[in-house]
Amino acid sequence: MMYDNDIELGRNDVCWCGSGLKYKKCHMDFDAKLQRLAQSGEEVPARALLKTPEEIEGIKRSAEVNVGALDYVAERIREGISTEEINTWVHTYTVEHGAIPAPLDFEGYPKSVCTSVNEVVCHGIPSADEVLASGDIVNIDCSTEKDGFFSDSSRMFCIGDVSPEARDLVRVTKEAVQAGLDAVRPWGHLGDIGAAVNAYAKDHGYTVVREFGGHGIGIEFHEEPFVSFVTKPNTGCVLVPGLCFTIEPMINLGKRHIDTSDPNGWTVRTKDRKLTAQWEVQLVITDEGYELLSW
Repeated sequence: MMYDNDIELGRNDVCWCGSGLKYKKCHMDFDAKLQRLAQSGEEVPARALLKTPEEIEGIKRSAEVNVGALDYVAERIREGISTEEINTWVHTYTVEHGAIPAPLDFEGYPKSVCTSVNEVVCHGIPSADEVLASGDIVNIDCSTEKDGFFSDSSRMFCIGDVSPEARDLVRVTKEAVQAGLDAVRPWGHLGDIGAAVNAYAKDHGYTVVREFGGHGIGIEFHEEPFVSFVTKPNTGCVLVPGLCFTIEPMINLGKRHIDTSDPNGWTVRTKDRKLTAQWEVQLVITDEGYELLSW
């Protein structure tokens, strides 16, 4: 048995990746490297989590809809729009493009998108009673399933006349995501990404939420690994080519602590009610670095 408790193939068996090639001409050496890393004590993702070229193409088709839905919102979002209207935009766009809004009914979530305004860290539920006003900042978190493949990304929007303090938070959070991307090295460690994000946020005087983070994604909405943004370098899962996940730090203007007491069971706020921001991208590790799939 291999490190991931799956069967070890023979040299002339058909490779597990779906290429149709014999194992010895495809992933045999690759798997031997994974086995050595696992035996040395490294945290190595199961091969079932590594996306094949065909699966990556499926994820890209899903992501095309996801990015399109966010683009649609970006063209229309403004002061006076309710978050329920945003939900309708996303739902309609997604369905009209042959896909399914992944959040809808996921573990009981009642809407097709998350709309998190000002002090809402994540999982803000769209409502006709919540109308965007000048000065608000809002995260639109869009997730899509198409033909059994999942994509996920989110963007921040500044509504009307936003304070310099709020605008800086939004900008630095986006830059922190890029700092995380810049830390990606094939065969490096997931902790390198979180460490880079955390350092960038702290250097600008902000704090990073610990309880929520990114996640593996592709065949399921949420897969392993969990992607923390308060990690140390050279720790965590090895960044094996084919691993697909999100980078989505939640960065606070005030303290890092959160409040999960909302009766709806979903909406998370900063405990001190200060502003928070989040950007999310989805990527896959490649032999050369990474490829962005959804943003």
